[in-house]
Amino acid sequence: MAKNVLIVTGDAVDCLEIYYPYYRCLEENISVTIASPTKKKLQTVCHDFLPEMETFTEMFGYKIDSHASVDEINPADFDSLILPGGRAPEYIRMNSKVQEIAAHFLTENKPMGVICHGQLVLTTVREHIVGREMTAYTACRPEVEAAGATYVETGLHVDGNLVTGHAWPDLPGFMREFFNLLASKNGSTI
Repeated sequence: MAKNVLIVTGDAVDCLEIYYPYYRCLEENISVTIASPTKKKLQTVCHDFLPEMETFTEMFGYKIDSHASVDEINPADFDSLILPGGRAPEYIRMNSKVQEIAAHFLTENKPMGVICHGQLVLTTVREHIVGREMTAYTACRPEVEAAGATYVETGLHVDGNLVTGHAWPDLPGFMREFFNLLASKNGSTI
């Protein structure tokens, strides 16, 4: 069965958190569509941790094309959804179509991979995450808990159709668990 993955993001997406899942899906011969509020060349950012700083740094990363605007997306056409982190979730979560897309995947129990700050998108559809367990970047814990979800203090967590990761260092396990969810949902192997 053909698999179609949707990645929803915007400018200031963490470069590793979009490029790693995007290329891993392509390596597995999975069709991937990147959607953003506006179809455009997105500016990624590179977040890193330096010993002299108590928070992460941010520098410009490579650019990447979005293939569609979120308004062009019918979530029913996709098997799964990835929401990468960075600062993009802070602003895309206010887009009603992004909220509709996230709600669709939660309601339909389709595989979802959400990493770092991507969980901020889920907090806008809180009725669908109340009682769910997830991890996220530590600074997102208050929003996750305020939305009624249980924050799990691990780098990686799977709760039903939802795999969540703490940050880009967790990407290998995150993608492995995402592919496991996608394979089990479709009754196939990847």
